[in-house]
Amino acid sequence: MARIALEAVTRNDFGKGAARRLRREGLIPAVVYGTTTETVHIALNGHDLKKALKKRAGLVLDITVDGTSFQTVARDVQKDYVRDEIEHLDLIVIDDATVAARLATD
Repeated sequence: MARIALEAVTRNDFGKGAARRLRREGLIPAVVYGTTTETVHIALNGHDLKKALKKRAGLVLDITVDGTSFQTVARDVQKDYVRDEIEHLDLIVIDDATVAARLATD
Protein backbone atom coordinates (compact mmCIF):
# COMPACT_ATOMS: atom_id res chain seq x y z
CA MET A 1 0.00 0.00 0.00
CA ALA A 2 1.33 3.43 -0.91
CA ARG A 3 1.97 5.92 1.87
CA ILE A 4 2.30 9.68 1.63
CA ALA A 5 3.21 12.06 4.47
CA LEU A 6 1.36 15.38 4.76
CA GLU A 7 1.64 18.24 7.23
CA ALA A 8 -1.55 19.77 8.63
CA VAL A 9 -2.54 22.62 10.92
CA THR A 10 -5.37 22.56 13.43
CA ARG A 11 -8.33 24.81 12.78
CA ASN A 12 -10.60 26.46 15.31
CA ASP A 13 -13.02 28.30 13.01
CA PHE A 14 -15.93 26.31 11.62
CA GLY A 15 -18.75 26.92 9.19
CA LYS A 16 -19.16 27.93 5.58
CA GLY A 17 -17.35 31.26 5.87
CA ALA A 18 -14.33 29.79 7.63
CA ALA A 19 -14.10 26.96 5.09
CA ARG A 20 -14.23 29.44 2.20
CA ARG A 21 -11.44 31.52 3.76
CA LEU A 22 -9.29 28.39 4.08
CA ARG A 23 -9.91 27.40 0.46
CA ARG A 24 -8.99 30.92 -0.72
CA GLU A 25 -5.65 30.46 1.08
CA GLY A 26 -5.07 27.15 -0.72
CA LEU A 27 -5.98 24.93 2.24
CA ILE A 28 -8.58 22.15 2.38
CA PRO A 29 -10.64 21.70 5.58
CA ALA A 30 -10.61 18.13 6.89
CA VAL A 31 -11.58 16.04 9.91
CA VAL A 32 -9.55 13.19 11.42
CA TYR A 33 -11.48 10.71 13.56
CA GLY A 34 -11.38 7.11 14.70
CA THR A 35 -12.58 4.75 17.40
CA THR A 36 -9.57 5.28 19.67
CA THR A 37 -8.74 8.92 18.88
CA GLU A 38 -10.47 12.21 19.52
CA THR A 39 -11.85 14.11 16.56
CA VAL A 40 -9.35 16.65 15.21
CA HIS A 41 -10.33 19.43 12.78
CA ILE A 42 -7.43 20.23 10.46
CA ALA A 43 -6.52 22.07 7.27
CA LEU A 44 -4.30 20.46 4.62
CA ASN A 45 -2.31 22.02 1.79
CA GLY A 46 -4.60 21.78 -1.24
CA HIS A 47 -1.89 21.25 -3.85
CA ASP A 48 -0.17 18.45 -1.92
CA LEU A 49 -3.49 16.77 -1.13
CA LYS A 50 -4.61 16.78 -4.79
CA LYS A 51 -1.31 15.23 -5.86
CA ALA A 52 -1.62 12.56 -3.15
CA LEU A 53 -5.20 11.60 -3.98
CA LYS A 54 -4.43 11.29 -7.71
CA LYS A 55 -1.90 8.54 -6.94
CA ARG A 56 -4.40 5.76 -6.27
CA ALA A 57 -7.34 4.60 -4.18
CA GLY A 58 -6.65 3.02 -0.79
CA LEU A 59 -3.78 5.40 -0.16
CA VAL A 60 -2.51 5.67 3.42
CA LEU A 61 -1.94 9.30 4.43
CA ASP A 62 0.48 9.91 7.30
CA ILE A 63 -0.88 13.17 8.73
CA THR A 64 1.24 15.15 11.19
CA VAL A 65 -0.60 17.74 13.30
CA ASP A 66 1.23 19.69 16.03
CA GLY A 67 3.76 16.88 16.52
CA THR A 68 1.11 14.13 16.61
CA SER A 69 1.10 11.64 13.75
CA PHE A 70 -1.95 9.76 12.43
CA GLN A 71 -2.10 6.95 9.87
CA THR A 72 -5.32 7.61 7.95
CA VAL A 73 -7.29 6.72 4.84
CA ALA A 74 -9.79 8.96 3.09
CA ARG A 75 -13.33 7.97 4.02
CA ASP A 76 -15.22 10.74 2.25
CA VAL A 77 -14.04 13.31 -0.28
CA GLN A 78 -16.49 16.13 -1.01
CA LYS A 79 -15.79 17.73 -4.39
CA ASP A 80 -17.07 20.62 -6.44
CA TYR A 81 -17.26 18.90 -9.81
CA VAL A 82 -17.80 22.13 -11.74
CA ARG A 83 -14.50 23.65 -10.58
CA ASP A 84 -12.83 20.25 -10.04
CA GLU A 85 -11.83 21.24 -6.49
CA ILE A 86 -11.87 19.30 -3.22
CA GLU A 87 -14.25 20.98 -0.75
CA HIS A 88 -13.75 18.84 2.38
CA LEU A 89 -12.12 15.58 3.43
CA ASP A 90 -12.98 13.03 6.12
CA LEU A 91 -10.04 10.92 7.25
CA ILE A 92 -10.39 7.82 9.41
CA VAL A 93 -7.52 6.67 11.62
CA ILE A 94 -6.16 3.18 11.00
CA ASP A 95 -5.51 1.28 14.22
CA ASP A 96 -3.81 -2.07 14.76
CA ALA A 97 -6.90 -3.83 16.08
CA THR A 98 -7.55 -7.46 15.26
CA VAL A 99 -10.57 -7.94 13.04
CA ALA A 100 -12.61 -11.14 13.11
CA ALA A 101 -13.83 -12.34 9.73
CA ARG A 102 -16.08 -15.18 8.64
CA LEU A 103 -15.36 -16.98 5.41
CA ALA A 104 -17.97 -19.04 3.62
CA THR A 105 -16.71 -22.42 2.43
CA ASP A 106 -18.39 -25.15 0.45
